[in-house]
Amino acid sequence: MVSAPQTTETPSRNRVASGLDRFFSITQRGSTIPREVRGGLVSFVTMAYIVILNPLILGGFSADQAAKDVTGGWLENAQVAAATGLVAGLMTIAMGVIANLPFGIAAGLGINSFLAVSVVHQVTWAEAMGLVVINGIIIVILALTGIRTMIFTAVPAQLKAAITVGIGLFIAFIGLVDSGFVRSSGLASPPLQLGEDGSVGALPTIVFLIGLVIIGTLMARKVKGALLIGIIATTIIAIILQAIFNVPTSVDSKTGWNLNAPGLPSALFAFPDLSLVGHFDFGAFSRIGPLAASMLVFTLVFTNFFDAMGTMTGLAKAAGVAKPDGTFPRLRSALVVEGAGAIAGGGASVSSNTVFIDSAAGIGEGARTGFASVVTGLLFLASMFLTPLTQVVPLEVAAAGLVVVGALMVAQVKDIDWADFGSALPAFLTIVVMPLTYSIANGIGAGFISWVLIKALSGRGREVSWLLYVVAAGFLLYFARGPLESVLGVG
Repeated sequence: MVSAPQTTETPSRNRVASGLDRFFSITQRGSTIPREVRGGLVSFVTMAYIVILNPLILGGFSADQAAKDVTGGWLENAQVAAATGLVAGLMTIAMGVIANLPFGIAAGLGINSFLAVSVVHQVTWAEAMGLVVINGIIIVILALTGIRTMIFTAVPAQLKAAITVGIGLFIAFIGLVDSGFVRSSGLASPPLQLGEDGSVGALPTIVFLIGLVIIGTLMARKVKGALLIGIIATTIIAIILQAIFNVPTSVDSKTGWNLNAPGLPSALFAFPDLSLVGHFDFGAFSRIGPLAASMLVFTLVFTNFFDAMGTMTGLAKAAGVAKPDGTFPRLRSALVVEGAGAIAGGGASVSSNTVFIDSAAGIGEGARTGFASVVTGLLFLASMFLTPLTQVVPLEVAAAGLVVVGALMVAQVKDIDWADFGSALPAFLTIVVMPLTYSIANGIGAGFISWVLIKALSGRGREVSWLLYVVAAGFLLYFARGPLESVLGVG
């Protein structure tokens, strides 16, 4: 009598698990459902800061501290936060279901800053988001026609390995800066310094170091769920320390928390305001002229296109799904979904959504399939209602996870032939330019241009795909866009 319900439920659960396993090829990729769930959770934890940070970049709590457009218009923080969670959730689920890859998608930090700083002083916020939508449409067309895949496959294996290493250093650098372990010196030389005046005394940075040691130790001991356990444990420690020392939150403070102070939330639920969904138009072409608007779209496409290409290359290698040539299963589907993220992000006024390098943390936890992305996406959708909970984990704790994952990705450096200097120098430039300029696209551009020039000038030009010549020429225009805009009278 007691065991009858169990014999009914167990086969049902097994059928569900078996169906998920088949659909997402979980066993085939050497993973398990619990590992995918953990990986999806870790990806969300390390990406959740975007729900807090994106509104601070694009919007504000009041007009006097928000980024105003050409007409004085601004975006409300709560509305941006809700739409950020909505689009990230839907697009990450789409990446999981359609492309079956453990890649999280959310508002890209480079483009949202570009919009807030360089674009909206020329156009309205709705018009700026219209340009983002056009950018996404172009990227989707390039993906559907196979052009984006052709460019992806034309990149030499050595450069793809360098891109992975560069991204590893980049996300580690992001973690070190976000934690306050590395800070601007305010001087021309050296531009950076350790902590404040060469010492580490701020409580948030100390929490970061504690997290780094905890996660690193768990990883070294090969503990399952090391990243997730380390993040949770460090967050608990941070909450206790914050309750004792009451350190303020301020991005300008040299001792305060970067975005959010750890602490138990005062509330669990908040109803989302989705008023910004559909708040875009294409009036930029009439306001500033077709040429100026086209130059802005060109910049958006180039940044979006190659940031995503580099990120997906690194993540696919880290997840073990990349082939020897750097491609991976359902490549075209992934490229289309990522382009659709730009359209959705612009359409919801939260900026272009793209593949997030932070989802490498989930991959480091063991995620190998799109099921992890579904978990991450569902948590992003829940974040619209659970905004207070997303602020529990401080950015400094997430930063420790990024540094650990960066260390894992740098291992790809072994795949670069350092004895062939014609390949070694472009690979080196790709690796160092990414963190030093805070841009994946810049690193890829430096690598592409130097690869083409060195191969051509050393008599090995035939080894280079014609597409790489075209892309390198495009990057030359991208890097020279400032002088070109001045000559053309744009901006």
